[in-house]
Amino acid sequence: MFGTYSFRSAHAAVSNHNTGFAASAQKRYRSSTFVKTRSSFLVPPMPPSVFIVSDGTGITAETFAHSILTQFDQKFRLVRVPFVDSIDKAYATVEKINEAVALDGRRPIVFTTLVDSASNEVVKGCNALVLDMFQTFIEPLENELEIKSTHAMGRVHQNADTEEYKNRIEAINFSLAHDDGQLNRNLAEADVILVGVSRSGKTPTSLYLAMQYGVKAANYSLIPEDFEHGKLPTPLLEHRSKMFGLSIDPSRLAEIHNERRPGSKYAAIEKLPL
Repeated sequence: MFGTYSFRSAHAAVSNHNTGFAASAQKRYRSSTFVKTRSSFLVPPMPPSVFIVSDGTGITAETFAHSILTQFDQKFRLVRVPFVDSIDKAYATVEKINEAVALDGRRPIVFTTLVDSASNEVVKGCNALVLDMFQTFIEPLENELEIKSTHAMGRVHQNADTEEYKNRIEAINFSLAHDDGQLNRNLAEADVILVGVSRSGKTPTSLYLAMQYGVKAANYSLIPEDFEHGKLPTPLLEHRSKMFGLSIDPSRLAEIHNERRPGSKYAAIEKLPL
């Protein structure tokens, strides 16, 4: 096989020499161009930049923008620009947006929630697709309700000093203090007590209940000894009516444990407290 390959290669070299150097050089050039073209084609394009421009924290606007962008099977680079509450900051924001055009090679997308009309007009002068959330929703609502909006900055945060808000903050503090059985006192004050093995989702569930609904949720981890004894831990016995158990698929639990301590007994599925 090797001898045959060498003979053919030699024959090809003689043929190329006979047909002239120019033809051979042209072939190599075309081949080189093709490789370069394929190489550049394989480089992934930059994801579109998306700016969220707000005169407040921009968190609410970012959440809304994210819910819209998830409708597209496309990655985006999100840039939140908060506290744009003056003309100077608006011009600085425009400069930042226009810089992204040069870097990305395409126009970015801009979501704005600027109450000040002058600052809003400055931002609209940037080289981007600008989506004004307030203009999209407030003006039609003003027409429908036949009243004018207040056009006040940070209005979303002015209702924070309410009883409901205070209850949520209190519930969050309670859940953090009673996370993973850290504090067994005052369990009588808990609205619910979540129990389950480690890494079954007790902490995020507790915080979700506290943040969204003001529920005082304590959580307690069950350990292998609890299963061996066949009974609940002593601090929980008198609160059975408030208890809710969380379960998790054993294979998924093993994956989570393996991510924390790869290849250890902690991650072995036969060692899990199931």
